[in-house]
Amino acid sequence: MNIEYRLMTIDDYDAMIDLWKNTPGVGLSGADERDKIDYFLEHNPGLSFVACDDRRVVGTSLTGNDGRRGYLHHVVVAEPYQGQGIGATLVEHSLEALRAAGIQKAHLFVIKDNLHGQRFWRNRGWHERVDLIMFSKDL
Repeated sequence: MNIEYRLMTIDDYDAMIDLWKNTPGVGLSGADERDKIDYFLEHNPGLSFVACDDRRVVGTSLTGNDGRRGYLHHVVVAEPYQGQGIGATLVEHSLEALRAAGIQKAHLFVIKDNLHGQRFWRNRGWHERVDLIMFSKDL
């Protein structure tokens, strides 16, 4: 296995959405439609990465910032590739890109019943925020 890491482009969309739809613990919404992801990538250049095995997308890290904080979304690795450090490498690429953009803190969201995801983040030194409650509203 020869994993290549590179910047995510909208040309990766079909492979990414397929990966996201077929990975337990990943929640999708209208914000994950092609035009929304294209907009996101255009407004957050150089922050999102894919991992490829012979050009096949096997991992993603969709990353952005609001000028103050970074946000990691859809850090996903295809199940046969999990446990090999691919997710951790994708995260490090995204965090380095955020640091280079002057961002000093990053956040992410994990679906409450995604215990595998929670374990992944805890094992990498991320801390659960129990002092906050998230509110959302469809616009």
